[in-house]
Amino acid sequence: MSARRLSVLLVDDERLARAELRRLLAAHPLVDIVGEAASAADAIAQVAKLRPDLLLLDVQMPGASGFDLLAALDDAPDVIFCTAFDRYALQAFEVSALDYLQKPVQAARLATALARVGARVQAAPSPVPRKVFIKDGDRCWFVALEEIRLLESEGNYTRVHFAAQRPLMLRSLNQLEERLDPAQFFRANRRQIVNLALVRHVAANAADGLDLRLMDGSTVEVSRRRAQQFKAVTGL
Repeated sequence: MSARRLSVLLVDDERLARAELRRLLAAHPLVDIVGEAASAADAIAQVAKLRPDLLLLDVQMPGASGFDLLAALDDAPDVIFCTAFDRYALQAFEVSALDYLQKPVQAARLATALARVGARVQAAPSPVPRKVFIKDGDRCWFVALEEIRLLESEGNYTRVHFAAQRPLMLRSLNQLEERLDPAQFFRANRRQIVNLALVRHVAANAADGLDLRLMDGSTVEVSRRRAQQFKAVTGL
């Protein structure tokens, strides 16, 4: 099986920095540079249009940062940060699945990072699982949607439950619901959306609704009004 090509969008406000990345990437024949962006706003539009596999992304840019860019995306590509930013960025991304390179970017270090991304893309089912970027305070995560077991409304924010983490995301539950696959995520009640693939047990409750036991042992109540919809979706 032939290796899959990797489409890349360069995002950096410095023209010379983008030119240097182009020079380094020329040594990688399976990498296609599909575009360049000099700001977060431009990058958001290009991500929606070009659907790149990977962003080579600066952190500190005028107007909005690389963090702001990722937080604004509903469906984020893989990301390699290329930055001269201070320790804050490095510490933040040490707790996430992102890679980062410090400027001036070294050819060997970039090659290693690209190989890691390429191997993951090549090994993954098609399409590559969708991911969301979450920033809560100084901590950041890049999370595959399939790993999220529960989304819980907290006003204009949503608490996202995955692994042992429960960060807050600056999106309302209604906003997120519009972007989620209804075959995978179900609106159990006014405040909660569950990942159907991570429901371990279903039982009727005294309120004529349903209790869903999730893989982590927590319970989510399906309202009486939504119980029939749940049964239709799941074939119960």
